[in-house]
Amino acid sequence: METLIKLVNQKLDEYIEIKYPKTIFEAMKYTLSLKGKRLRPVMCLETAKILGGNIESALPAACAIEMLHVQSLIHDDLPCMDNDDFRRGKPSNHKVFGEAAAVLAGDALITYAIQTIIEQSKNLSDSQILNMVLEYSKAAGVYGIIGGQIVDIESEKKHFEDGKEKTLYYIHLKKTASLFRLAVKLGCIAANASADTTIELDEFALGFGLAFQIYDDIMDEISSFEEMGKTIGKDKSAQKLTYTTLYGLDNAKNKCFELIKKCHDIIDKYESNVFEEILGMVEHRLEARTN
Repeated sequence: METLIKLVNQKLDEYIEIKYPKTIFEAMKYTLSLKGKRLRPVMCLETAKILGGNIESALPAACAIEMLHVQSLIHDDLPCMDNDDFRRGKPSNHKVFGEAAAVLAGDALITYAIQTIIEQSKNLSDSQILNMVLEYSKAAGVYGIIGGQIVDIESEKKHFEDGKEKTLYYIHLKKTASLFRLAVKLGCIAANASADTTIELDEFALGFGLAFQIYDDIMDEISSFEEMGKTIGKDKSAQKLTYTTLYGLDNAKNKCFELIKKCHDIIDKYESNVFEEILGMVEHRLEARTN
């Protein structure tokens, strides 16, 4: 996993150079360069690898996913959203560059990601690139993280059109799971995977995305700033709809482990050390913090 992270970091640095207008490139690169787990691009590359694809061919798509993820973090931290002053242990983008530049940096990353897929995917067919851009657009738009974000915001005001359970599932599905599913789908496209394989690995990514958000909800209540790199307890103080507020900590923990087990059941046959490492990371951290 560490090898893939280094590869992603190297390519991200290569793809985004500081040019004129300097401020926007610096703002884009600031949050993108903060130390992170790079789970989504790593999952994209590992998917391509276990399916016999070329990691180099999947790298532009993997980096594009991280750009999109970082965009969501920049915008999520804005005063008009979650209003958080820290991200990955450092001041949030808007605290360094101002709100206007942070908004524009997020917008720039969304579009630069698409440009990266198109310009840098030199070993893929036009059909593969088009399918990647389509899947990216769906995950980035109203049927993906934007849809999840607006429902998340409205949940603070207790707007539950379909009940709390359905609303919570929609938030987790769109705001979090959509990017993990995108990572696996783009890896499948890069490797020319069959429809059946793509469906199976999408089910894995869905389960992991839901588990990861439940894990994040738990950590927001019981973890520390030093461990998470962001302000802790904001969800509870903002009266957000989370898995822990709806079902309690014990049920949240049990659900997270249940989903992780299902992920193991799917991915075990692919014999991927990287995916096992990712699943183990969530399991071990959760066990250490809740036992």
